[in-house]
Amino acid sequence: MGSCKFSMFSFLCLIIILFVVYGEEISPQLVKERISLLSFKSDVVLDPEGALESWNSSGIHVCNWTGVKCNNASDRVVQLDLSGLSLRGRISPVLANLSSLLVLDLSRNFFEGHIPAELGDLLQLRQLSLSWNLLGGNIPEELGFLHQLVYLDLGNNRLAGDIPAPLFCNGSSSLQYMDLSNNSLTGKIPLNNECKLGALRFLLLWSNRLVGRVPRALSNSSNLEWLDLESNMLSGELPSEIVRKMPKLQFLYLSYNDFVSHDGNTNLEPFFASLVNSSNLQELELAGNNLLGEIPPIIGDLSTNCVQIHLEENILYGSIPSSISNLVNLTLLNLSSNLLNGTIPPELCRMGKLERVYLSNNSLSGEIPAALANISHLGLLDLSKNKLTGSIPDSFAYLSQLRRLFLYENQLSGTIPPSLGQCVNLEILDLSSNDISGTIPSEVAGLRSLKLYLNLSRNHLHGPLPLELSKMDMVLAIDLSSNNLSGTIPPQLGSCIALEYLNLSGNVLEGLLPATIGQLPYLKELDVSSNQLSGNIPQSIEESPTFKHLNFSFNKFSGNISNKGAFSSLTIDSFRGNDGLCGEIKGMPNCQRRNAHLSFILPVLLSLFATPLLCMFAYPLVLRLRFRRQMVILNGGDLGDEDKETKDLKHPRISYRELIEATGGFSASSLIGSGQFGHVYKGVLQDNTRIAVKVLDSKATGEISGSFKRECQVLKRAKHRNLIKIITICSKPDFKAFVLPLMSNGSLEGHLYPSHGLNTGLDLIQLVSICNDVAQGVAYLHHYSPVRVVHCDLKPSNILLDEDMTALVADFGIARLIKGADDSNSTDDSVFLSSSDGLLCGSVGYIAPGQIVSETILTKKLWSQSKSNRDAKEGRKHSIETILETDFICNVL
Repeated sequence: MGSCKFSMFSFLCLIIILFVVYGEEISPQLVKERISLLSFKSDVVLDPEGALESWNSSGIHVCNWTGVKCNNASDRVVQLDLSGLSLRGRISPVLANLSSLLVLDLSRNFFEGHIPAELGDLLQLRQLSLSWNLLGGNIPEELGFLHQLVYLDLGNNRLAGDIPAPLFCNGSSSLQYMDLSNNSLTGKIPLNNECKLGALRFLLLWSNRLVGRVPRALSNSSNLEWLDLESNMLSGELPSEIVRKMPKLQFLYLSYNDFVSHDGNTNLEPFFASLVNSSNLQELELAGNNLLGEIPPIIGDLSTNCVQIHLEENILYGSIPSSISNLVNLTLLNLSSNLLNGTIPPELCRMGKLERVYLSNNSLSGEIPAALANISHLGLLDLSKNKLTGSIPDSFAYLSQLRRLFLYENQLSGTIPPSLGQCVNLEILDLSSNDISGTIPSEVAGLRSLKLYLNLSRNHLHGPLPLELSKMDMVLAIDLSSNNLSGTIPPQLGSCIALEYLNLSGNVLEGLLPATIGQLPYLKELDVSSNQLSGNIPQSIEESPTFKHLNFSFNKFSGNISNKGAFSSLTIDSFRGNDGLCGEIKGMPNCQRRNAHLSFILPVLLSLFATPLLCMFAYPLVLRLRFRRQMVILNGGDLGDEDKETKDLKHPRISYRELIEATGGFSASSLIGSGQFGHVYKGVLQDNTRIAVKVLDSKATGEISGSFKRECQVLKRAKHRNLIKIITICSKPDFKAFVLPLMSNGSLEGHLYPSHGLNTGLDLIQLVSICNDVAQGVAYLHHYSPVRVVHCDLKPSNILLDEDMTALVADFGIARLIKGADDSNSTDDSVFLSSSDGLLCGSVGYIAPGQIVSETILTKKLWSQSKSNRDAKEGRKHSIETILETDFICNVL
């Protein structure tokens, strides 16, 4: 009792203080509401964005606090919206004191504990949103007292127990939106004939543990537009009679329950017939049930507004009705994992808006209709795990939007059509487990667009591995196993720098295993078993830190195998069938040291003969080297350090004098650009090669060294079709320059902002292609380059365009190289940026908009995935729900 008296005394004292501060500006009821809000704030243990800093006992009027809105006439709090502020703590029951509250939105935070039953006292409440929190326990029955409620969202929490009946049956006729999805609710849907939810438009109960049948009383909700009961344990026949009375239905999700079709689970026609009058139907999902029967022809009579149909993972049999082609606006058709037979109806080509087609894991036969190539928007085609025969249609070359093609585990024959190489957006190509013969076309092997995997395994392919495979610098996995491929493994495969999985087993490949394979920075799995490879297993494979699984068995390898590095976790199974191998792996024969006495005699003999020979030949070489250095100095340093920088014979030797001749003495007429660190000149070499010479400004000596080193690091190690390529460099103490190929179409800036002010003629397709090229180049720098690079100066003038209008990212003078695991052996740490620097760089007076968001985040290495990384369907639902919520708020206020 003493405690209660003290609390009451404190409460009265606070009211008196507030009256003294505000006088008549604040009503007694608003004082009470202020105290309630402060009490609510005291239960918030974490406010990372400081959103509640404006909430204090004096100074700022309560109606101006963050998230608080008042009614101008009555000066009462009518809205509390703190959504998306990452608040942590518990929801205080004192919110029930806000008796005039119309909107309470605490969604997208981290509130824990139970939902206070006292919220049932907010009798004026129109919207209650507590979704996307960590709330647990049961839903309070008291929420059923909210007779004015229009919008209720408790989804995406940890709520359990049965749904309280008053939530559905409270005599209210105003409720339009109810979302209890993605919780752990149990029991039946508590709806009976006495419950009249005539205004209900959206009912979302997906991803719970609800059981029983869909209540027949739901048919009273004739205004229902969205019904989502997916991923529960509901049973019984499909609710045909219920949905028949919902003419406004747009979204119907019944997937992943235990529903059956009519007439003893044999007849689907009554259900599809009940949906014919739903003229606004857009999406229908019945996947993952126990539906048995044929797909009725009446499916073609559904609304032409329908864009998605999911019937996968059922027990449907029979053929695909050609009438389905009447759904001309369909973008997704999924009939996979059923017992469908017959042929693929060519009429599907009439559905010109189809983007994704899944017909896999059925018993479809016959040939693949060439007419499918007429579906111009098709991006994914999955016909895998069927009984399809014949060859792959050449017409697939016309599918310009095709990104994923799955034809594996069929009975396809013939050869791989070279025309597939024209599918320039293809990311996945899987033709495995067929009867395809012939060679791998160079056009297909050179598909630079492949980002995920190429699988041609378990076919009858023969011939050598195409050198063009090295162009797949973004692909993650290549599987060419179980074919008849012959010849050697080309060292150029080391250019597939993003590769994580490589399987060449079960062929007749011979020769050495290239050391470049072991130098791939991300390769985790390598299988070259059951070939005829010989020689030593490269040391680079043993030293690689990335390998997890290796298989060299049944080849002709020889040499000593240690149990260190990548080999430390391997067993004898990875080396079986190689009689020439010996070493420290358990089960492998020890290597015997033959003629061990030579290890002592040879050093002695060498020391006796090497000293006189060294005296005879070394002295003249030293004199010659000194003479050559003097001549270089007398000639003005034409070679200088250039000789060091061009040791790699792949880069031609171009002297300083040749650069002067090519550019007319670096004349003003040859100047094509200027930047922070120097100038760019155009020129023509004696062999008519057109070049661009980037000359660094020698006056900025303090910055040039770092800029030159950075750009050397990037141009030397990062190789991608959308990055500028270096011809060579020229370096002297007072002159440093990069020699680059001259881009015939200049820079993107010249096209976007031409000096003559005329339209450049870049159409939308070209602009999108340029954006894609830049994105590919930057993605490579961020994720796949041997050294991770943050460009720091990405802008139109640094995007160059070649003769084919392919965009190339250039100018890495202020780039930052992110030190990673693969850079631990770098000898020049000065050019790397540690994860704590967090610098934001750019040209003077310019910071690329994308850099602020993407490259700063990259520099700080915020690699963690977003908590809201959900599948496309949940994302679509969330966006629609956000729009609806906004609409309801507008109506409420």
